[in-house]
Amino acid sequence: MKDFLFFVLKILVLILIITVVLDLVYSNAFRMSNNRGKMGYIYNSAPKDFDVIILGSSRANNHFVTQMFQDKGLKTFNFGMQGSKLFESDLVLKLLLEKKNKIKNVIVDVDVTLTSKKRSEATILKFYPYLKSSSAIQKHLCSLADFNVNYYIPFYRFAKYGDKIGFREMFFCSINKKSKELDYGGYSPLEKSKSKLEGSLLGKKPKRNRYYEEIKQICRANKINLIAVMTPMCEKTKGIDYFEKVQKLYPEIHNYENVVVEDKYFASCGHMNDAGARLFTARILKDFFLK
Repeated sequence: MKDFLFFVLKILVLILIITVVLDLVYSNAFRMSNNRGKMGYIYNSAPKDFDVIILGSSRANNHFVTQMFQDKGLKTFNFGMQGSKLFESDLVLKLLLEKKNKIKNVIVDVDVTLTSKKRSEATILKFYPYLKSSSAIQKHLCSLADFNVNYYIPFYRFAKYGDKIGFREMFFCSINKKSKELDYGGYSPLEKSKSKLEGSLLGKKPKRNRYYEEIKQICRANKINLIAVMTPMCEKTKGIDYFEKVQKLYPEIHNYENVVVEDKYFASCGHMNDAGARLFTARILKDFFLK
């Protein structure tokens, strides 16, 4: 019996050693590349002086044309991410400052994201490879129910979320293979829709959001000019008074919902195509940067 228990103990110790080694290998690989995605670009690049950074969901990612800012002499990057919520936008700003970047202006898309205080289950995974080496990420995620297993159990996060941060992504990071996420300064252009556009915000109610409040506080503390905006929706959106409700809740948020309305400028009801994004970006530049 003693021999059997000793054998089991040796197996467990071996498994522990292997998982610790794998955790270090994967973590170090992600810390080698600034080409694979926006989190790696932030974490592994030298600090920069940004005139403008853009935060938000796909409605930021697809709506702010980085090159148009740069053409006006403004060093800009679009950190909007598909599917992200204010939970992740807040963390992106914290991580940028933790890595000693200097920021003059933050543009954040704040509209439909005010319906939720939760994290994005997909987007949050982008931060997990840097969990053990970033205090900003640790503090932001420590209240999550699965924080302890992801932080304390070696290799757990890489194994559980292997389709997003597993071997394939680790390998591409180790060879510093560039992803499309960083093309066009982080901006993702969309094509014109070929179908009829309809959308609905009926039943959606904006709520006060602690992560938007944190973004405001961080900007005040670091003397960063914050520009909070609502971006356009297609003209046949039902429940469009949602945007008026947002402005009653947060009067400082600028409502640009009706700046671009024609369907020819949209890829889907909630996302403008490249032509619409350029019209919208031109208006933002005119109102805030070209005075």
